[in-house]
Amino acid sequence: MLRYACLLAGAAAGAMYARERRARIGLERLGAASLETILDAIDANNPDTGAHVRRVADYALILADAADCTERQQRSVERVALFHDIGKIDGALTDIVNETSKLTSSEREAIMRHPRRGAQVLQPLEPFYPDLSAGVLSHHERWDGTGYPRKLSGELIPLTARIVAIVDTFDAITHSRSYRGAQSVSKAVEVISGGRGTQFDPDLVDLFLSEPVMECVLHSMRQLHGPRRKSAKRRAAAPRVQTPDLTFRWRTKSLVQQTADR
Repeated sequence: MLRYACLLAGAAAGAMYARERRARIGLERLGAASLETILDAIDANNPDTGAHVRRVADYALILADAADCTERQQRSVERVALFHDIGKIDGALTDIVNETSKLTSSEREAIMRHPRRGAQVLQPLEPFYPDLSAGVLSHHERWDGTGYPRKLSGELIPLTARIVAIVDTFDAITHSRSYRGAQSVSKAVEVISGGRGTQFDPDLVDLFLSEPVMECVLHSMRQLHGPRRKSAKRRAAAPRVQTPDLTFRWRTKSLVQQTADR
């Protein structure tokens, strides 16, 4: 009788575990689907921004891989890169983001609110992605503590944000913006090197500018993302890029390994 009772209890516990597991998987899929929807919203709002965040995600993964980040850390870096500009999807910012002339001080102040706005948008997804909103909130912080919105400094800035800050700057310089055309890779290297220890994490700058990492970044920029030089005066809409799958696993091996294989 005791054995039979134990078997029943075990079966009940197993059934409960199975139900909880199915519920957890369902919630995880819901969270991933929510990110897919947000990524589609970025594309719909501004195709250029959609292309930008995908390039930044590729570059961020290269740097995270080179920094020996764990698989979990790399996935977190990738998500922060993909959604770092979500705060710009705001009716009040749409015209400013696409402005072709120099921004006024009030317009710059409005743009500076996008990290906090982005974190607010993503905050409901914290149960699924606990590092996402904090990384997005912090991607304009500076190593020396003079960034925004919280003036964090050094390693108080989340690693995800420190990585994204570097590659975001690289892409902003080497691809055209609404107010100017693309600049050279050497100019991007000069700016990032000049921000070592002030704007950016010095160790990550050294790693990013190292020959193996830059080779992978340039391969990604030229081979995976096509031409980067578009006229700032005559800008065609960027083609829609296929959204990644629910786990955002865009590749089976790192771009560092891909480059080594060539």
